[in-house]
Formats: sequence, structure tokens, C-alpha cells
Amino acid sequence: MARIRFGRGAVLLLAGLYFLVPMACSVVFSVDDTSGFSLKAYTGLITAPGFLDALTFTLELAAVTIVVVLALLVPALIAVRLGSPRLRTVIEVVCSLPLVVPVIALTAGIIGVLRWGPDYLKDTPFFQTIVAIQNPDFPVVLVLAYVLMSLPLAYRALDAGLRVVDVRTLVEAARNCGASWPRAVFTVVLPNLRQSLLNATFLTLALVLGEFTTGSILGYQPFSVWIYEAGKSDGQMSVAVSVLSLLLAWVLLLALSAAGRERRGRKPARP
Repeated sequence: MARIRFGRGAVLLLAGLYFLVPMACSVVFSVDDTSGFSLKAYTGLITAPGFLDALTFTLELAAVTIVVVLALLVPALIAVRLGSPRLRTVIEVVCSLPLVVPVIALTAGIIGVLRWGPDYLKDTPFFQTIVAIQNPDFPVVLVLAYVLMSLPLAYRALDAGLRVVDVRTLVEAARNCGASWPRAVFTVVLPNLRQSLLNATFLTLALVLGEFTTGSILGYQPFSVWIYEAGKSDGQMSVAVSVLSLLLAWVLLLALSAAGRERRGRKPARP
């Protein structure tokens, strides 16, 4: 038993050093100045050109992506467990396909679709739709790409929660008590999937915040692309933004863990 505990502690120590040492080096680099210690890289972020615009733009994309992903997956997964368990494998395969398609290949395919179209389609709703989804103010094409890339992560998070919840029994009990189908789902099933929904939300948010390839190739400037562009002129500020982004992700993860513990401390929802 002592050897097992020692081995576990050694693994945790190595893992901590693996993550903390690069983080510490990044922090030291961002505060090191020719005159000594300086927080100029952090204090100058708010006034940096494009910082707030890029961050707001990315958060808007993340919010819409999260809503679309959950709206697609949650009803589909619940319906499969209630009525068609055999389709579970099909949904799992479909949601896992983005893992085998490189992001660069996916982006190249999106560009090919956006450029396709004969000249005589220019005045049709189809062509106008293609143009509309590329609106620089809010490019829906980026949302579509992020939804595809988020499917494997969100699916695994939701599927893990549904594995430990007897959806059929909960819905049948709620229906026997007089609840309608929507009420049974929203008031009985979803509260029991709270932690899974939070996990899927966090994973999708983290993906959108860190995705670089698609936004850069398509010519937009989300937060990750802004960090790259800022690094060309001010390396310290670029590292400072990366450090703050990582800290934000950790804070969100801790908040989700705390919410999950709070939920487990309560009694399960009853119909």
C-alpha cells in the first residue's frame, strides 16, 4: 500500500512539474523587463488594439456554438435511449468522424464549398445564403466548423452522463405522474445531466477559444488568431494573453467541478 501511494505521489508530482514549469517560465518571460520586474504586458492588454474586439467576437461564437451543439446532441441522445437504442452506434460513429478528418482538410473542404457555384446562381437564395454565412460581423461558417469539431468532445461528455442515468425509467415515472413529454425531459432528465451539460459546455468553450487553423485560413480574427498576430510585434503581451487564457480555463474547470460536487451533495430530482 505504501508503494502504491508513493508511486501515485510521484506520478502526480511529475504531472504537476510537466504543467507548472512551462507555465512558470511563461509568467517569468511576460514580467521580465530590461529594468527588472514589470507588469506592462498585462496592464497594456485592455488598451491593446483589437484585444476586446477579438475576445468579444470569440465569446459570441462560443455561445452560439454551445447552444447549437447542445440543441443537436441532447435531444438526439435522449431520443435514442428512449426509442431506438440500435441507433446509438450510428450516432457515435457520426460524432466521431471529425476526429479522423484533419482540421486543415476540413477547412479546405469548407473553402471549396464556399467557392463553388456557377455564375447563373448569383441571384438565387442559395448564393445569397453562401454570402450571408461569411458575414465578417458574425461568420456563421465559423460556427458550423466549430460545431463539427466540438461534436466528439460534447458527445463523450453527454454520453458519459447518460450511461449512469436511467432515462427510460425517469421519463416513464414522470409520464405516469401526469407530466408531458417536454416537462418530463426538462424537469426530470436534464437536471440529472447537469454535470454532463457543464462538461460539454466547457469543452466546447475551450475548443472555440483555442482553435486557430480554421479562423486564420478563412481570414477572420478570433482570439487565438489575434494572439498570434500580437506575438509578431510584442512577444511578451502574446505570452501574457496565453497565460491569462489558461488561467481562465482553469477557473472555469474548477467552477464546473464545484458545481458538480454541489449537485452530488443534493438529492436526485424526482418526477
